[in-house]
Amino acid sequence: MAAYESLCPPDLSTFVAPGVADVLEALAREPECYRLALVTGNLEPVARRKLASAGIGHHFAAGQGGFGSDSESRGELPAIARARAGDWPRERTVVIGDTPRDIACARVDNVRVIAVATGPFPPAALAEADAVVDGVRAALPLLAGFATG
Repeated sequence: MAAYESLCPPDLSTFVAPGVADVLEALAREPECYRLALVTGNLEPVARRKLASAGIGHHFAAGQGGFGSDSESRGELPAIARARAGDWPRERTVVIGDTPRDIACARVDNVRVIAVATGPFPPAALAEADAVVDGVRAALPLLAGFATG
Protein backbone atom coordinates (compact mmCIF):
# COMPACT_ATOMS: atom_id res chain seq x y z
CA MET A 1 0.00 0.00 0.00
CA ALA A 2 2.91 2.31 0.66
CA ALA A 3 4.21 1.54 -2.82
CA TYR A 4 0.81 2.31 -4.34
CA GLU A 5 0.65 5.57 -2.41
CA SER A 6 3.96 6.66 -3.91
CA LEU A 7 3.03 5.50 -7.44
CA CYS A 8 -0.54 6.77 -7.65
CA PRO A 9 -0.83 9.95 -9.71
CA PRO A 10 -2.24 12.88 -7.75
CA ASP A 11 -4.99 13.41 -10.33
CA LEU A 12 -6.98 10.49 -11.72
CA SER A 13 -10.00 12.58 -12.70
CA THR A 14 -9.48 11.92 -16.40
CA PHE A 15 -10.17 8.23 -15.72
CA VAL A 16 -13.63 8.86 -14.25
CA ALA A 17 -16.29 7.80 -16.75
CA PRO A 18 -18.48 10.60 -18.10
CA GLY A 19 -21.42 11.36 -15.85
CA VAL A 20 -20.15 9.54 -12.75
CA ALA A 21 -19.52 12.70 -10.71
CA ASP A 22 -22.94 14.12 -11.66
CA VAL A 23 -24.74 10.90 -10.80
CA LEU A 24 -22.98 10.63 -7.44
CA GLU A 25 -23.93 14.25 -6.67
CA ALA A 26 -27.57 13.56 -7.58
CA LEU A 27 -27.76 10.44 -5.46
CA ALA A 28 -26.01 12.09 -2.51
CA ARG A 29 -28.73 14.78 -2.47
CA GLU A 30 -31.28 12.10 -1.52
CA PRO A 31 -29.81 10.27 1.50
CA GLU A 32 -33.25 9.04 2.53
CA CYS A 33 -33.44 7.08 -0.73
CA TYR A 34 -29.82 6.18 -1.46
CA ARG A 35 -26.78 5.18 0.52
CA LEU A 36 -23.59 5.19 -1.52
CA ALA A 37 -21.05 2.47 -0.84
CA LEU A 38 -18.11 1.16 -2.80
CA VAL A 39 -17.83 -2.56 -3.53
CA THR A 40 -14.48 -3.46 -5.06
CA GLY A 41 -11.85 -6.15 -5.08
CA ASN A 42 -9.24 -3.48 -4.30
CA LEU A 43 -7.79 -3.24 -0.83
CA GLU A 44 -9.62 -0.49 1.03
CA PRO A 45 -6.69 1.96 1.34
CA VAL A 46 -5.91 1.57 -2.37
CA ALA A 47 -9.55 2.05 -3.37
CA ARG A 48 -9.91 5.12 -1.20
CA ARG A 49 -6.69 6.61 -2.57
CA LYS A 50 -7.89 6.07 -6.14
CA LEU A 51 -11.24 7.68 -5.42
CA ALA A 52 -9.64 10.64 -3.67
CA SER A 53 -7.27 11.18 -6.61
CA ALA A 54 -10.24 10.92 -8.97
CA GLY A 55 -12.09 13.64 -7.05
CA ILE A 56 -15.05 11.48 -6.05
CA GLY A 57 -13.85 9.96 -2.78
CA HIS A 58 -15.95 12.30 -0.65
CA HIS A 59 -19.09 10.42 -1.77
CA PHE A 60 -18.00 7.22 -0.03
CA ALA A 61 -18.00 7.51 3.75
CA ALA A 62 -15.40 5.83 5.91
CA GLY A 63 -16.74 2.67 7.48
CA GLN A 64 -18.93 1.93 4.47
CA GLY A 65 -18.50 -0.47 1.55
CA GLY A 66 -16.95 -3.86 0.93
CA PHE A 67 -13.34 -4.32 -0.19
CA GLY A 68 -10.87 -6.98 -1.22
CA SER A 69 -9.26 -6.49 2.18
CA ASP A 70 -12.55 -7.67 3.76
CA SER A 71 -12.82 -10.92 1.83
CA GLU A 72 -11.02 -12.72 -0.95
CA SER A 73 -14.44 -13.72 -2.28
CA ARG A 74 -15.86 -10.83 -4.25
CA GLY A 75 -19.33 -12.30 -3.91
CA GLU A 76 -19.26 -11.64 -0.15
CA LEU A 77 -18.63 -7.91 -0.58
CA PRO A 78 -22.20 -6.69 -1.23
CA ALA A 79 -23.40 -8.32 2.01
CA ILE A 80 -20.50 -6.73 3.89
CA ALA A 81 -21.40 -3.34 2.41
CA ARG A 82 -25.08 -3.78 3.31
CA ALA A 83 -24.19 -4.70 6.90
CA ARG A 84 -21.95 -1.64 7.24
CA ALA A 85 -24.78 0.51 5.93
CA GLY A 86 -26.92 -0.49 8.90
CA ASP A 87 -28.23 -3.72 7.40
CA TRP A 88 -29.45 -1.89 4.31
CA PRO A 89 -32.27 -3.97 2.80
CA ARG A 90 -31.34 -6.41 0.06
CA GLU A 91 -34.39 -5.34 -1.98
CA ARG A 92 -33.11 -1.72 -1.98
CA THR A 93 -29.54 -2.63 -2.89
CA VAL A 94 -28.27 -2.17 -6.43
CA VAL A 95 -24.76 -2.94 -7.64
CA ILE A 96 -23.65 -0.77 -10.55
CA GLY A 97 -20.72 -2.15 -12.51
CA ASP A 98 -19.24 -2.65 -15.93
CA THR A 99 -17.99 -6.24 -15.91
CA PRO A 100 -19.49 -9.73 -15.76
CA ARG A 101 -17.69 -10.11 -12.40
CA ASP A 102 -19.74 -7.21 -11.03
CA ILE A 103 -22.91 -8.99 -12.12
CA ALA A 104 -21.76 -12.27 -10.56
CA CYS A 105 -20.92 -10.58 -7.26
CA ALA A 106 -24.40 -9.03 -7.09
CA ARG A 107 -26.03 -12.37 -7.81
CA VAL A 108 -24.24 -14.04 -4.89
CA ASP A 109 -26.00 -11.62 -2.52
CA ASN A 110 -29.26 -11.75 -4.49
CA VAL A 111 -29.31 -8.01 -5.19
CA ARG A 112 -30.14 -6.11 -8.35
CA VAL A 113 -27.44 -5.07 -10.76
CA ILE A 114 -27.21 -2.41 -13.45
CA ALA A 115 -24.42 -2.93 -15.95
CA VAL A 116 -22.91 0.09 -17.66
CA ALA A 117 -21.56 -0.80 -21.10
CA THR A 118 -18.86 1.87 -21.24
CA GLY A 119 -15.96 -0.39 -20.30
CA PRO A 120 -14.29 -3.19 -22.22
CA PHE A 121 -17.39 -5.42 -22.24
CA PRO A 122 -20.11 -5.06 -24.89
CA PRO A 123 -23.78 -5.12 -23.88
CA ALA A 124 -24.12 -8.77 -24.90
CA ALA A 125 -21.47 -9.76 -22.34
CA LEU A 126 -23.46 -7.92 -19.64
CA ALA A 127 -26.87 -9.38 -20.53
CA GLU A 128 -27.24 -11.20 -17.19
CA ALA A 129 -27.72 -7.86 -15.40
CA ASP A 130 -31.18 -6.62 -14.48
CA ALA A 131 -30.55 -3.71 -16.84
CA VAL A 132 -27.78 -2.70 -19.22
CA VAL A 133 -27.28 1.00 -19.93
CA ASP A 134 -24.94 2.81 -22.30
CA GLY A 135 -23.82 5.39 -19.75
CA VAL A 136 -24.09 5.89 -16.02
CA ARG A 137 -26.56 8.79 -16.39
CA ALA A 138 -29.04 6.32 -17.88
CA ALA A 139 -28.98 4.43 -14.57
CA LEU A 140 -30.63 7.31 -12.65
CA PRO A 141 -34.23 6.64 -13.75
CA LEU A 142 -33.75 2.94 -13.07
CA LEU A 143 -32.43 3.67 -9.58
CA ALA A 144 -35.37 5.97 -8.92
CA GLY A 145 -37.73 3.15 -9.87
CA PHE A 146 -35.88 0.68 -7.66
CA ALA A 147 -35.95 3.10 -4.70
CA THR A 148 -39.72 3.56 -4.87
CA GLY A 149 -40.87 0.15 -5.82
